[in-house]
Amino acid sequence: MSVHSCVLHEFSRPDREYYAAAPAQWDAPMVSRPRRPAPSRARRSPRRSPLPLLALLLGLMLFAGGFLLGQAEAAGNQAAHSAAGAGSGEPVHILTVPGAVTSGGEGTPASGGKDSAVPKDGWNLILVNGDHPLPQDFQVPEFTQLINGHAIDKRAYPALQRMMDDCRAEGLEPTICSSYRSWEKQEELFQRKVQSCLPQAGSLEEAEEQAAVWVARPGTSEHQAGLAVDIVDKSYQLLDEGQEKTAVQQWLMEHCAEYGFILRYPTEKSALTGVGYEPWHYRYVGEEAAGEIMRQGLCLEEYLEEYLGEC
Repeated sequence: MSVHSCVLHEFSRPDREYYAAAPAQWDAPMVSRPRRPAPSRARRSPRRSPLPLLALLLGLMLFAGGFLLGQAEAAGNQAAHSAAGAGSGEPVHILTVPGAVTSGGEGTPASGGKDSAVPKDGWNLILVNGDHPLPQDFQVPEFTQLINGHAIDKRAYPALQRMMDDCRAEGLEPTICSSYRSWEKQEELFQRKVQSCLPQAGSLEEAEEQAAVWVARPGTSEHQAGLAVDIVDKSYQLLDEGQEKTAVQQWLMEHCAEYGFILRYPTEKSALTGVGYEPWHYRYVGEEAAGEIMRQGLCLEEYLEEYLGEC
């Protein structure tokens, strides 16, 4: 398996810079000089045309207008920049993940009708599983770029960064090995698992059913929603049940709810989630929901049904 570093670098985008020539010295004070006697008629210079002066004035007016427009645009960009990061501690560098469908704002993703995976309470509680696939018109909001090509919904990023930082502050080494996945990437992973199940399966359909227990079918993976990350211990980079015994997982299972994350697929909830035990898969749901889910030992399906009546 490929190994990704867990260090989440913040990439800042420099403010837009405007370059202008040095201002002309047309406003310099006049120097008083003694008046010279008027030249004789024979030696008098021809009268100068006012056109050069008019051209100069016109040029100065155009320059001043362009300068003021540039300042106004700079102020607008700065205001938008401040609004995007105000109170969040987020890096400024925002990107659209290749292959993602983006929305123009930060609203709730598009609804899929009566079978919509989007609850009325908001984007952070979107339910994605075999019974609630992402709708065809699902719109992925903007992402924050992590290192090594990883990405996460920018609204969940600050909590993820704090969790990783605090985990490292304990002397541990958490490593993100998977984050956002495009539909094509999820299809690739699913088909790879199907092929590995075929030798023991009686048919392709049976192989697909077996594969879906461990690798979500395209459209049913939380990774496609940009709200899930797979985190492993740097000293044990295997996706198996042994992961739960590592120091990183012990810390995350105890503290993840403090940052709004849950262990999405607990070992005793596979019948409800439709996914096998994954002691490395963490999903952002917000601190309030995460606290209730982890405190009561629920899965997301149970929480949504009990508290929101969504499932």
